[in-house]
Parts: sequence; structure tokens; C-alpha cells
Amino acid sequence: MSFDSILSFIAALFACTLGIVVFLRDRGSLIHRAFGLGMVLLALESFLIGLISQTTFPEEVIRWQHIQMIIAALLPGVWLLFSMTYGRVDYGPFVRKYRAVLIGAFVVPLIFPVLLWRFFLSGEPVPDVSSDWLIPIGWSGYAYYLCSLIIVVLILMNLERTLRTSVGHMRWQIKYMILGLGCLFGVRIYLGSQTVLFRHFNSSLMVINSAGLILGCSLILPSIFRHRLLGANFYLSGSFLYNSMIVLVAGIYFLAVGILAKVLSLFKEGESLYLNAFIIFIGLAGASIILLSDRLRQKMRYFVVYHLRRPKFDYREEWAEFGRTTACITKIEDLCSSVVKRVSKTLETLSVTIWLLDEKEEKLVLGGSTVFTKAEAENLRFTSKTCKELIFFLRAHQMPVDLMAVTKQIDGNPVQFDSQDLTEAKVRYCIPLVVNETFLGILTLEERVAWVSLSMEDADLLKIIADHTAGSLLNLKLSQRIQQYRAMEAYQTMSTFMVHDLKNLASTLSLTMQNLPIHFENPEFRNDALQVIQQSMTRINKMCGRLSLLSQKIELKPVESDLNEILNSVLSCLDGSQKGNVIRDLQPLPRISLDSEQIQKVITNLILNANEASPDGAEILISTRQSNGWVTLSVKDNGCGMTKEFVEQSLFTPFKTTKKNGMGIGLFHSRMIVEAHKGRMEVESEVGRGTTFRVLLPVAGK
Repeated sequence: MSFDSILSFIAALFACTLGIVVFLRDRGSLIHRAFGLGMVLLALESFLIGLISQTTFPEEVIRWQHIQMIIAALLPGVWLLFSMTYGRVDYGPFVRKYRAVLIGAFVVPLIFPVLLWRFFLSGEPVPDVSSDWLIPIGWSGYAYYLCSLIIVVLILMNLERTLRTSVGHMRWQIKYMILGLGCLFGVRIYLGSQTVLFRHFNSSLMVINSAGLILGCSLILPSIFRHRLLGANFYLSGSFLYNSMIVLVAGIYFLAVGILAKVLSLFKEGESLYLNAFIIFIGLAGASIILLSDRLRQKMRYFVVYHLRRPKFDYREEWAEFGRTTACITKIEDLCSSVVKRVSKTLETLSVTIWLLDEKEEKLVLGGSTVFTKAEAENLRFTSKTCKELIFFLRAHQMPVDLMAVTKQIDGNPVQFDSQDLTEAKVRYCIPLVVNETFLGILTLEERVAWVSLSMEDADLLKIIADHTAGSLLNLKLSQRIQQYRAMEAYQTMSTFMVHDLKNLASTLSLTMQNLPIHFENPEFRNDALQVIQQSMTRINKMCGRLSLLSQKIELKPVESDLNEILNSVLSCLDGSQKGNVIRDLQPLPRISLDSEQIQKVITNLILNANEASPDGAEILISTRQSNGWVTLSVKDNGCGMTKEFVEQSLFTPFKTTKKNGMGIGLFHSRMIVEAHKGRMEVESEVGRGTTFRVLLPVAGK
């Protein structure tokens, strides 16, 4: 058995074991399933490479090569799925958004070795001087390798975005996973580029695939030990096709290999291209590992500070970046996550966490962290056992405190914090989040990279960050309370309407029930009583239906429709029920994507509102137009109109209405429907002169 075969079988065993171990850790996780399946497929591929390397007959080479190509064709889709799900808290919408790309990654590579295999090779395998096989590829094989290279680049771009988004302890956990997969797929880029460049497959190069698989699995192992599960707790941008260094690196590599091939061909030393191209690949991989070292970056930074007499921090740049990342945040969780990432990056600390004081001021809850998820934080003794002592101690401190080296006094007795609790919660340094004597929480840091202590300059910067964070947290808490008060006000208003209408209905029904025993034998009274009960139930159902609109989420089912046809259908249903004279001015319109049922609700509401606001015999003008990429529906009446203040402040607000029997819900719901169609509503009104409502809906592609 040759060395190549032994190396391939070892790589197959290594990859298969790693995939099975990760899969068994969490069988229900899609991430673990994709990783386990991907590793098993890589193991099968490496096993077949070992068989090919010890085969002596061309027919067997083609047979094993065919099976290997089919297995290799499954790899891009599986690993693209893994790269889409790895590092994303909620990967469902992202996968659905790019499902066409994902399906293509599964289907397209399989077409070439399955349906177009007879065009995959352009000749019989030829043994070279080293007893390896040279297999010429045809146009189908050439297209297969090009397709595979593109998908591999997409996989690496996804993994790169995951690494760039992670910070602190999470970056420390996943770094070697990304590096391992990067080396693994970097080898595939190298092999694919060689096959595309020379238009033949060299079996001697496949030992590099096995070596790359062993190297990649070896780098992945530290991440497996550092992080028990592969799920990571941070959010990624969906625009993974942009701003990627992978495209630049791949372009540089292909350009370098092309230039090298041209130079070597001039000196007639083309056979050494394989070795030189692989050296380029190893150089890029080694440079990536070195550049991702946190310790190296820290040492370079301190070298510049010490030898070039530069300030440690550019405060103007730090505050510009801090303000940019926190200015538009409206949720406490998002603010905490942004702050801990910024602190981790600025102070070179892997583990940074914000703990917030709960409403009862009894324990600490997780606000944001570079290391813990909410589920993990709930099980820490630090949040309950050490919490009260720590809060009591920090109320008297304003600057960062090293908790591992502090002895505090409580009731005259010296007490030290439980080092086990602090280690479990990854706490070394701690600073309170206080504003106007209001204690909001604490900001904690673990050991810094290379175990460098906090300097006075670091402590001053951390203090300023903590003060600004506390101010932002207080503002967000006050905003939440205002929203709660507004919701309570809306609830009270709704209750007032409901109680008023129900009281009237109850009075009517009570009077009917009082007279029922007296006039029960009168058939006319019984008919009137049944009619009153039926009308009361109808009114109650209508009130409940209107109120339910506030809690409904608009779910559209759009189809290509003609707005004029929908409008005519609504008018035919309302025929005879209008007080005013309806005039139609309908221009030809293109068919646009609409949910006709939802748009009918909008049109019906606008026409009924115009009818109620108009006196008997008045005109209601309904018109349609197309202009500047918009389809416009206008409903104009000559009724009572509305004040400018009401239009600007209350028109589309629930429970705000000018109608005596209205609830102020119809227009609110109508605008929700229109905005769900990516459109908008406009209104013009003047007291005593009438009102014009316009609904603007976009034409497809505009």
C-alpha cells in the first residue's frame, strides 16, 4: 500500500470520526447535521482517493473517479448550507431568502457527473512517469470545476462574514473552526484551479486533498473543544455577497498562479508549477493564521505606542465609532450587544458582559455578552448569590475595580468575593453603570489578551464608555415606559368605547327582557325582540371585528391584478347604499401585484367614509391614474372635511375619529394594508370643502 493511500485512509477516518462526534452532540440541530454530513462526505471522498491511488487499471480508475465525482458534487450544497446557518441566531429567513442559490448548489454540480458523464472526460486515463494517473477532462468536467470553484468561494465568503461579525470570546471560540474550513476549502480551490488551468486531472495531487483534510480537521478540533455546540449567538448581515476579502484573496491567488504558469512556461519548467502554486497557497493560509492572532495585533499596537510615542487611543476616532454604532439603537438588548462588542475590540478583551439590574433590584440579568447566551447566563451563581454583595460594593465606586484583588467591608467584616463565581462568570474587572444616582447594572471584563492589566488610560476610557452607556440605557428605559403609558392610554380609550357601546346594548336588551314576560304572547313583540337581539349581536361582532384589526399582522397573497376591476367590483357590491352620487373617472392601468381581498377593504373603507361625510345628493369622485411608476386611486368628497391639526396629528391614529359612531380603526388598518404593498396614502382636507384620499401603489420593478 502506497503512502498516498495510507494518508487518504487516515484523513477519511479522521474526518468521519469528527463528523459523527459533532452530530451526536446535538442530533436535532440543523448546523450539527450539516457539519456531520459534510464531514462524512469528505471522508468518503478521501477513501475513494485512496482506492484510486492504488488502482492499476484504467477502467477501475474511471469507475472510482465517477463515484468520487458524484460524492464531491454533493459537498458544495451541504457546506453552503452549513455556512449559511453557522453563526446565525435566526438563520431561517436568511436561508429562505437565498434558497434559490442553495438549491442551485445542490442540483447544478450533480448534473455534470450524473447526466453529462459521457462528456466529463475527453480521453482515457494515462499513467505518468511516477505511476500516477493523468485524466483529461471534457467540457462537462471543465464546467463542473468552474461551478465548484464559484460555490467554494461563496462558502468562504459566508464563513468570512461570520468571523468578521464575531468579537471577543465568541471569536476565540469559532476562529479555528473558520480557519480549519478555510484551509480545507482553500485546498479545493488549489486543486480545482490546477484542473481548470491544465484541462486534466492529476491523481498525484489528490494526496494534497488528504493532507488538507487532516490539517483542516486538526484546526477544527480546538473549536470543538472550546465550544460544545456549534450554534453561535450573534446576528449577521444578509448581504454576504459584498465587502468580502475572500474575493480579493481568491483573485490574487488565481492571478499569481497564472503569472507563475506563464513565467515557468518561458523557462520550460512547467512541471514545477504544481509545487510553486501549492507554496503560494500555503503562504496565504499561513498569513491568514498569523494575521488573525489577537496577541500579534496587540504586540504590534504596543510597539507603535511605545517606540513611536503615539497615544494608545485615538479618542476622536473611538467616540466617532462608538456614536455611529449606538446612535440609532432603539432596543436595550441591541445597545448592550453593540457596547460589549465595541469594548471587546477596543480593550482587546475576549469576554465582555453587561449585567442589568431587574425591576425588583434583586438580581442581575444578561443585557449583552460576547461569551454568554441568555440560557447560559440564567444558570450562573454570579447573578443570584454574588449579586447583592457586588451591587452593594459597587455603589461606592465609580472607576473600574479588579474584583480578584479586592477585599470589601460589609457590616465591619472583611469579605472576599467568591473566586469560583467570578471565574465561572468570566469576571475580572467590573465597573458600575450609574446615572443620576440610579444604579442600572454593571459592565464586566475578563482577562485581556496576553493577560495585560488595565492601565490608567484604559480605565479612563472604560469609565467614559460606561457613563455614556448608562445614559443611553436610562433613555431607552424611559422610552419604554412612555410606550407602555401610551399603550395603556390606548387601552383605556378602547375600553371607554367598548363600555359605552356595550352599556347602550345592555340597556336595550334589559328593556326587552323586562317586557318579554308581559308581552310574550304577542307575536309582533316576539318578532321585535328577536330582531333587537339579532341586531345587538351583530353590533357586538362588528365591534370585536374592528378591534381585532389592531392585533392582526398583514399577510399578503399578491397576484397580478387590475385595480380598476377591483374598484368596479367594490362599487357593484355597494350599489344603492350611497347617499351621494358616485362619479367614476378610471384611466387604463397596468396590471400590478396586489392582494385583491386586502385592497378591497381599503377601497370599501374610503368610499364608506366619503359617503358618511357627504350630504344627500353630493358627488363622490373616484378616479384612477398612472404616473411616475405609481398607480393612484383617488376618492374625493364634498363633505364636512377635517381640520389641518386633526389630519396631521390624529387621522391615522387608532381611536381618533371625527365620526359620532366611529372607532378610528378603519383608516389605521387601511394604511397598514397600503404600506404592506410598499405604497403610501396621502390626504387633502379642508373644513366645509371636503376631503381627498389618494392611495399610491408601485408598479412592478419601480
